[in-house]
Amino acid sequence: MSKKSLPLSHVYRLLEPGPVVLVSTAGRTRANIMTLSWHTMMEFEPPLVGCVISGRNYTFDILRATKECVINIPTVELAKEVVGCGNTSGKRVDKFKTFGLTPVAASQVKAPLIKECYANLECRVVDTRLVAAYNFFVLEVVKAWIARSRRRPRTIHHGGKGVFMVASEMIRLPSKKK
Repeated sequence: MSKKSLPLSHVYRLLEPGPVVLVSTAGRTRANIMTLSWHTMMEFEPPLVGCVISGRNYTFDILRATKECVINIPTVELAKEVVGCGNTSGKRVDKFKTFGLTPVAASQVKAPLIKECYANLECRVVDTRLVAAYNFFVLEVVKAWIARSRRRPRTIHHGGKGVFMVASEMIRLPSKKK
């Protein structure tokens, strides 16, 4: 197989493992939504998620102050809203109203769930040691919600520069379960 050099700025496109998510936070005046694709699972129980949020994002200051958020997992049906939220600053726009998304009260945190997303993870920041150097927050999922009616959710995955993949095909392989 022939290969060519890849710009280092494109490496993330090869490793991006998870679906694009919508992170909701509750600021002083209103709730906000940001699109995020730089996240990773860090532990099974309690579930820990690491995420990188740029210090230039409106959500960064809210999350650092409140130490709470909701990771909302959309499906392909919300792709336009996901991109719209990612291309708009919450400093100037109420993204819930602008993109027709419905905030729903969470049970463990002040940040709202997004009703239209098939899954919602209520989170609290549990480690900020890497925030100053890398904008890396460690979140503990304290409550999880899922729409059981969605048997095979078609999540979207960022490929860079406006390109997304849609997860849809599933395969089963032998696995040793513990």
